[in-house]
Amino acid sequence: MGNNFTITVVAGNEKTGNENINLAIEEIRRIEKLFTTYKEDSQTNLINQNAGIQPVKVDPEVFNLIERATGISKITQGAFDISYGSLDKSLWNFDKTMTSLPDPQTAKKMIHLIDYRNIILDKENTTVFLKEKGMRIGFGGIGKGYAAEMAKQLLLKNNVQSGIINASGDLSAWGLQPNGTKWTIGVADPNSPNAAFSYMEISNKAVATSGNYEKFITINGKKYSHTIDPKTGLPITGIKSVTIIASNAEFADAMATPIAVMGIKAGLFLIDQIPDLYCIIIDDNNKIYTSKNINLK
Repeated sequence: MGNNFTITVVAGNEKTGNENINLAIEEIRRIEKLFTTYKEDSQTNLINQNAGIQPVKVDPEVFNLIERATGISKITQGAFDISYGSLDKSLWNFDKTMTSLPDPQTAKKMIHLIDYRNIILDKENTTVFLKEKGMRIGFGGIGKGYAAEMAKQLLLKNNVQSGIINASGDLSAWGLQPNGTKWTIGVADPNSPNAAFSYMEISNKAVATSGNYEKFITINGKKYSHTIDPKTGLPITGIKSVTIIASNAEFADAMATPIAVMGIKAGLFLIDQIPDLYCIIIDDNNKIYTSKNINLK
């Protein structure tokens, strides 16, 4: 998935611990195979290759994740959209060769294929159809959270009472540490991502962060995040990082980017409407905003 996964389990002995970690690794590999766009024969690629041509029958698991993804698109009014895959890499590549922004007209032209409403789902036949030719879906905004959640569920089934699955900073923690306390999670400081600006104690919760320190370019001294607004095709500005706390890693992962796209006021308003969902936003001036009922240490 192009991400590092770190798996921690609490076990009676090292042998059992390693067996459980291997179970989680296999589950993450299985999910990657299913959802990757890097393998010609993956179900995701079959959907993309048949865009504008015909519906593609997929596994119920793939169908259900796409259905949940379009549900998140609805509640975020399109700020989250898995059909972002149609954005051409020639527009945004976020490497050192990029020295200027694409002009807004070009960007606007390229985003016409991004529209979750053109993902047609047939529940009865578990088929997915992308209405427009050239449309592409990708799971970059939800895939690693889904993998973390599925690995956790598998370990719970296997009687692993506590652990952490960390997918490049999107993590799911359950149970307690061996000493009986909750897990302590650091919230990354956007100015020095290896340090934490705050800590929280969590159990049976997932935390996901989307920040402009992960992947960005600097043009004329201004930092541009790799988070693209699907409505403009241009990167968002003004927000350094968004951290989401939820009971499920898939949902936490999927909500981090759209909140950044929606902006502070609209983003926090939405978070406060959804039970058991919390959020910390840091803006470009290092000002911290939080949703209701959140206590930072």
